[in-house]
Amino acid sequence: MNQSKTVLVTGSSTGIGRETALHFLAQGWNVAATMRTPERSDLPQDPKLFSPRLDVTISATIEEAFRQTQAKFGSIDVVINNAGYGLTGPFEGAEEDEIKRQFDTNVFGLMRVSKTAIRHWREAGQKGTLVNVASMGGRLTVPYYSVYHSTKWAVEGFTESLQYEVESLGIRVKLVEPGAIRTDFYERSAQLTDTNAPHEYQDLLKVARLNMNEAGKRGTHPTKVAATIYAASASSGRQLRFTVGQDAKMLLGLRRMLPESAFYGLVRSQIFKKA
Repeated sequence: MNQSKTVLVTGSSTGIGRETALHFLAQGWNVAATMRTPERSDLPQDPKLFSPRLDVTISATIEEAFRQTQAKFGSIDVVINNAGYGLTGPFEGAEEDEIKRQFDTNVFGLMRVSKTAIRHWREAGQKGTLVNVASMGGRLTVPYYSVYHSTKWAVEGFTESLQYEVESLGIRVKLVEPGAIRTDFYERSAQLTDTNAPHEYQDLLKVARLNMNEAGKRGTHPTKVAATIYAASASSGRQLRFTVGQDAKMLLGLRRMLPESAFYGLVRSQIFKKA
């Protein structure tokens, strides 16, 4: 039997998930690069990589992806909760079903995968590592990301508490917190509430969008996030949080050091800065 370790990654079709799958593959791991539409995958053909269908909002697909991965590779050592997207724009423009979908993917979907992974390891008497990809936006906020931020703050709290619960089972839990990343998060993967928002928001929103899109263009490359996810999965210590990107490290540092009013003023000055 192949003795290579196995990782299962959610949301592997693009961005951070895709780069993470490729990074683990380059390190000699077996990789289950899961995604909602594997028939569209452009990942390389490799006997150590396959792409089972997994939609985090549908429990049956999670169970089946774990079953297929176990059958193909014999074990699952690491599970990466990466799948997610951003619903952004004025909160007043967000429809209730859009908010529910955001939570169903970013929070409840992550919880579904986490529960399946924990049960899988517990019943097998196996140790494992669960890595949840959150965001610097799980510990600080910017305008027009209120719904997205609320999901990432939920992931932070869930993961921080969960680490205590599963430690005695030999299961490690880690959080990865990227800053702005050069992916399609700001384009294809984004869902905007802008057009449904009242006109009173629009002038400031246009300024904010320009500044946030520019920050995305200057963001950290997703390969660096993938390398950090790999490092987190290999970490045997009790470090919970792994921050990625100079912007994330700087802003989280300032968030800790500055008075709240000063930090909020800094955010306003950057997001609403006119060219």
